[in-house]
Amino acid sequence: MTRSAFPAGGRRPRRLLFRGATAVALSLAGALALGAGPASPAAARPAADPLARYHHQHLHWKSCLLGPDDATGKELEQAGAQCADVTVPLDYARPDGRTITVAISRIRGTGTAHRAGALLLNGGGPGGQTIGDPPWVRKAMRDVAARYDVVGVDPRFVGRSTPLDCQWPTGSMIRGAGAGRAGFDRMVSFAADLADRCRTRAGDLLPYAGTRNTARDMDVVRAALGERRISYLGYSYGTYLGQVYATMFPQRVDRVVLDGVVDPARYSPRLLRGTEQVNRHALRDWADWAAAHHAAYGLGRTRSAVLGTVEAVRATAARTPLRVGGYRVDDHVLPVIVFNGLSQDNPQAYGDFAQGVRDLRRAAGGRTVTPSPWLASALEFLLTGHESAYGSAQASILCGDAAAPRDPETYWRDLRRAGTGDRLFAPVTNDINPCAFWDPPRERPTTIRDDLPALLVNATGDPRTIYRGAASVHHRWPSSRLVTLRGADQHAVYGVFGSACVDTTVNTYLATGRLPARDTTCARR
Repeated sequence: MTRSAFPAGGRRPRRLLFRGATAVALSLAGALALGAGPASPAAARPAADPLARYHHQHLHWKSCLLGPDDATGKELEQAGAQCADVTVPLDYARPDGRTITVAISRIRGTGTAHRAGALLLNGGGPGGQTIGDPPWVRKAMRDVAARYDVVGVDPRFVGRSTPLDCQWPTGSMIRGAGAGRAGFDRMVSFAADLADRCRTRAGDLLPYAGTRNTARDMDVVRAALGERRISYLGYSYGTYLGQVYATMFPQRVDRVVLDGVVDPARYSPRLLRGTEQVNRHALRDWADWAAAHHAAYGLGRTRSAVLGTVEAVRATAARTPLRVGGYRVDDHVLPVIVFNGLSQDNPQAYGDFAQGVRDLRRAAGGRTVTPSPWLASALEFLLTGHESAYGSAQASILCGDAAAPRDPETYWRDLRRAGTGDRLFAPVTNDINPCAFWDPPRERPTTIRDDLPALLVNATGDPRTIYRGAASVHHRWPSSRLVTLRGADQHAVYGVFGSACVDTTVNTYLATGRLPARDTTCARR
């Protein structure tokens, strides 16, 4: 896998998602109360802002470089970025209580005569860092970048912000259910243990994770930057965050681009359900490519032969775990590796995945294997605590946003209903996860407004945020426009895939603030 079960778009490996929830509620961070009719001079004065000390804080800008080995910091430094920590309340119901910090980076625009304001970014996850994204986003923006301050924000509990780390032995809560009831019962215990570790090690923070609080933090960032309104670019889960922010703070948004669109009607800890068919399609397309490159990878000369290789590896891992370097790969892990090999539709990503499958096939044949860099990274992520903080933050956001079924039998019934026709994806998308053992969310999900003017972007073959979801969101928002990339199994498109048609459409909107007159369809190159 790249990093998570939810990889999102971007130049470096991305985390997805999801990269829903009550009638347009005014948050504590939000609006002034509107009076009704004439009032006395005292009553006419604006109510005191309970967040004034956060909205008017002075930001101390500094170098983004944390040390000689900080690759992200070096890229930001070379691009002319500076970083700051924004103080926000842990609990917006108690703004005078405990505080945490949200880390941001900023590259200032140079076109002061036609300044469009600040463009805030979110690269997905949930749980993915965004602080390092302004340099590559500015390159995608081309000349339009001069008009914006491009701002990367690590959401609360993510990356360089105040951390939330449950000390997991893995970087992801996602697993395959395995074969039979015994395998599923192991996953029930695994999920319950992850939830218990979070309750034990981060119980003071868990109630305050979630997208609504992240949106409130974004508005504090807006105010601390001195901006009346902000524009927004979100990928994958970041599209859901953008929808929530625009619903909670409708007067604070300017231009909104949502790429890899999460349908809020499907947003929940089980939102991967329903993606199986699209993932099978992406696997077949990759198999076509691998067959055409049989000389390099040796996986088979036809699509069916390559798919047969993948199935043979899966079946072997189900019988006896594979030894790959120092790792043990069983039928709970192998389907997740396959799942996460399928989100970027380009030769580099296809080749990395093909090398990984080649290594797994060799291990299935009993050979001693040193995994390729992509596979080694995936195994380290899945089978060690190296990125525990990432998985912990992702779970805390998903589980904190919406409740999941609590009875394990619900998941077992869904797995049995899926049958044995799909042994790779259905066991992943229907499996139980720690949200089944989480405390109930503190807030209801946000009912997204249906008049959001936004530019939506999605590829028809996106295996994470499926195209049907983007089309549904567009149908509910007559004020939106949809940019469709046809014929690509690609998750996150703008500035990532290399479609001049998509990039030009987005940049024209960012430059003018005017949505296209009609929806746009872009052909794959």
